[in-house]
Amino acid sequence: MEKNKTPGSRPADKPAIPRDELMTGAKIVIECLIEQGVDLVFGYPGGTILNIYDELYKNQDRITHILTAHEQGACHAADGYSRSTGKTGVVLATSGPGACNLVTGIATAYMDSVPLVAITCNVGRSWLGKDSFQEVDIAGVTAPITKHNYIVQDVRHLSGTIREAFVIAQAGRPGPVLIDIPKDVTAAAAEFEYALHRLAAPSEASAEPGSAERIVRVTREQRPEEQEIAKAASLINAAKQPVIYAGGGVVISGACGQIRALAEKAHIPVVVSLMGKSAFPAAHPLCCGMIGMHGTKAANCAASNADLIIAVGARFSDRVISDPAKFARQAQVLHIDIDPAEINKNIHADIALIGNIQDIIPRLLPPVDARMAASWNAQVNAWKEDVPPAYLKHTPESLYPKFIFEKVHELLGDDAILVTDVGQHQMWAAQFYPFARPRSFLTSGGLGTMGYGLGAAIGAQAANPDRTVVLAVGDGGFRMNCNELATISHYGFPVIILVMNNGVLGMVRQWQRLLYDKRFSQTTLDFGPDFVKLADAYGVRAFNASTESEFTAAFREILTRREAALIDCRIDRDTNVLPMVPGGKPIDKPLLEIAA
Repeated sequence: MEKNKTPGSRPADKPAIPRDELMTGAKIVIECLIEQGVDLVFGYPGGTILNIYDELYKNQDRITHILTAHEQGACHAADGYSRSTGKTGVVLATSGPGACNLVTGIATAYMDSVPLVAITCNVGRSWLGKDSFQEVDIAGVTAPITKHNYIVQDVRHLSGTIREAFVIAQAGRPGPVLIDIPKDVTAAAAEFEYALHRLAAPSEASAEPGSAERIVRVTREQRPEEQEIAKAASLINAAKQPVIYAGGGVVISGACGQIRALAEKAHIPVVVSLMGKSAFPAAHPLCCGMIGMHGTKAANCAASNADLIIAVGARFSDRVISDPAKFARQAQVLHIDIDPAEINKNIHADIALIGNIQDIIPRLLPPVDARMAASWNAQVNAWKEDVPPAYLKHTPESLYPKFIFEKVHELLGDDAILVTDVGQHQMWAAQFYPFARPRSFLTSGGLGTMGYGLGAAIGAQAANPDRTVVLAVGDGGFRMNCNELATISHYGFPVIILVMNNGVLGMVRQWQRLLYDKRFSQTTLDFGPDFVKLADAYGVRAFNASTESEFTAAFREILTRREAALIDCRIDRDTNVLPMVPGGKPIDKPLLEIAA
């Protein structure tokens, strides 16, 4: 692909091919992807997948392929594409090490309910199970981290399997699906008939007939009865100190506006999980911020003192509740989620409404009483005023994370997409960036994958060529994915990279300071590289910034051009993420300072 050619816009399709045409398995893959509305895929070629890549070459006017520097980067890019759009991301990889390099990306998507279809190719059928060159049972490897996966051993099953995979990836609680195709199946021929609809109904010709039917049927059957809705509304109306706990499922389901309507009608304070950061506007008067280990005092105290927690699209993870026995002990729990496996998994639910949030909230809203702000709201607002002393510091001659994220928002507004890697910078972004739009915050929440950010930023930018994508990444995480600077440079993706460079593995060091008597074992990163020189080697403009003025000047200059750029942000290695709830402690008893 030519540099600076913007991917993501679908070229005009070729004239339709007659139905019932004889096609190779490789061509069937491409036709099925286009049939499902896919116009952009990410990947890395290799021997067993060459037949598919040959068809990609022949159809490059119909489907765009982004070549990354590493298969893991490709998988994270497909993930970022999906999170920023709600569409199913697609990634391609060859057998053996290529397929294995997708595993971390697939697990990342699985933990955060991201719809993804991974297509790998394997050795020929006669060589399966014989320790052949670059052979791995990737279906077996990924079984615990996919919603479903397939090994397609008959080319006649291929189209049905691909169609079914897209249904499964999006049905109910979304997630990744893997399709492994032996190389000789991609070369074999079968009749292909175009589906009448983009997301075709599951086919009886799939590798495992009926699997998608079961998944989709169970999802559709989960619809609360009216009496359950009435009980839930009564619980809300009786509560004196209710709290809405909004998770990533609110964003995934597209129910952000509905949650806002519920909160505003009954004046209910809202706390959000890390994955739910863009579910509710940070500037809204009812927003209390993030709950949990590094949550705000307002969010943690509101949940701890609530008499009712309305959990919507949230899973009560350990980073939110800390010790289950100490979490919201006086509160009843109304849990609304599409996945029945989440109900009563970590916290007992007094009432559970299982189903699609977009279906449930509109039914729940009418019987909920309209209420004005009360003493409970005043108490929550008082908690909002209490912030850690460390965050009140302001020294222009230094560079603080709070300043960086607030300045980025000041200069970009609400339309930007902020992507993070994992670590201290991830928590600072969640604490200080006032997200206002759904799908504007992309981060690895459940798996906590260092190295996620740059690939995800590539996917987000490819999917949203007209929006500004900013990546915040620690110097430790950037070492794991900086090879993708080659991808950014080659395709001309105008991603703005902020390397939060404190010369250490900051979050791990923070734990070592607190719990290991400052024995900083293997967390000091004082041996390079020079990130500005590294970026220059890839053809990416780069700046150093150690003060507020240097950062502001660099960021303003970056905005004068629509091209990739990097700022090496030098911050103090002992700048901590606060508040912090030590493991097992109640979330309303956080540390507000950590001794130097």
